[in-house]
Amino acid sequence: MAILDFFGVRSKASPTRKAEVKAQYAPAVMDSPFSTFFGANNYGGYNNYANALVRQDAVSVPTIARCRSLICNTIAGIPLQMYSAKTGEELPNLVWVDQPDIRQPRSVTIAWLVDSLMMYGTAYLRVTEVYQDDNRPARFEWIQNDRVTVKYNSLNTEVDYYTIDGGNRLPMSGQGSLVTFQSLDQGLLTKSANTIKSALDVEKAAAVAAQTPMATGYISNSGADLPDAQVQGILAAWKTARQNRATAYLTSTLSYTPVSFSPKEMLYNEAKQYFSLELARACNVSADMVDAEMQKSMTYQNVLERRKEFMVYTLAPYICAIEDRLSMDDLCARGTKVRFMVDETYLRADPAARLAVIEKLLTLGLITVEQAMEMEDLTPMGSESTSATNL
Repeated sequence: MAILDFFGVRSKASPTRKAEVKAQYAPAVMDSPFSTFFGANNYGGYNNYANALVRQDAVSVPTIARCRSLICNTIAGIPLQMYSAKTGEELPNLVWVDQPDIRQPRSVTIAWLVDSLMMYGTAYLRVTEVYQDDNRPARFEWIQNDRVTVKYNSLNTEVDYYTIDGGNRLPMSGQGSLVTFQSLDQGLLTKSANTIKSALDVEKAAAVAAQTPMATGYISNSGADLPDAQVQGILAAWKTARQNRATAYLTSTLSYTPVSFSPKEMLYNEAKQYFSLELARACNVSADMVDAEMQKSMTYQNVLERRKEFMVYTLAPYICAIEDRLSMDDLCARGTKVRFMVDETYLRADPAARLAVIEKLLTLGLITVEQAMEMEDLTPMGSESTSATNL
C-alpha cells in the first residue's frame, strides 16, 4: 500500500492492465532421434524433413484413400461444443469453435486437420485473428505440413521457432503464430513408409503390365538364321493371316510357342490384396470396412455397435488429440473444455432405445417432462395459462 493511500489519498497511477495469455505453446519434440546425427544446422525431427514418401503418392493407393475418407470425413461431421469441466454443462461456443476459418465451413478445416495428424503425426493452424482482451486466438487457417519448417535446438528436443514457405520467423504468440496439434504416433508416412512404397510398386507393376501389351507367342527357327528383313516379313505375314483365319501353317524349320501371363499368374491380385490388408492394419481400420479381407467371415452386427467399435479403435486417438489441444489454456479459459458431440450425434441410439431410457428416467423421477423433451430436441408445450389466444 502506498503512503498516500494510507492517508486516504488515491494516487493517479494508471490502472493495472489485465494479464494477457501468451499463446501458443511450443510442443515438446516427441519424434526426434536419439542423437543429433539426423539434424542438419539444427533443423531436425522427422516431421521437419520432406518425407521420402509424398502424401499424394500415398493417397493414390486405394486402401489409404478409403481409410482417409472414413477417418477424416467421419470426424469432420461431428460438431464441437464447449463444456464446463466442473459441471459438464454446455457453454456458449466461441466463434472459432463453430467456424475456425472464416473462409470455409468447420467440417472442411477439421477434415484436413485430421488428415495432417493421420499422415504426418503433426498438424498446424495459423492464428489469423485474436481477441484483444486476452490475446487468445479468434480465427485460424489450416497450414499444409510441407509448408512449415521447424527450427529446433541443438539437441532436437525443443522448438525454437517456425517458418512458413521458407519465409521469416513466425511469432510464438498472437496473430500469425502457429497452434501445433500432435498425434499419438508419428504418422502414416513415417511409421508405414516401407509398406506404402511396396504397395505403390505393385500398383506401378500392374499398370505397366496393363499399358504394355505382351507377346502372345513367339516363332522359333531351327534352321539357318534369317536376316531382319525376312523376319519382319514373316511376322507381318503371320499377323495378316491371323486376322483372316485362325488356322496357321509353318514350314518344318519354324515352330510357334504361345506365351501368356495373366495378372493372376503374375500374382498382382494376391499382392494388392495383401498390401490392402497391411495398410488397413496400419490405419487401425477394420479390414472388412475397406474390403481388404481375403477370407471374409460375415457376422451380424448392428450399426450402433459397429460405430462404437470404429470409434474406440480408430477415431478415438484423433478425437482425443484435437479435443485436448483445443481445451488447453492458450485457447480456452481455464475450466472450459472443447469436446466433439460424439454421443449426441455419431453414437446416438435409435429413437426406440432413447425413448425407453427416457421413460425409465421419468418413472424414477430423475428428470421432468420438460427435460425429457429437451433431450429429444422438442419444443416444450406451453400451458393453458401461458398459451396465446387466437383472435
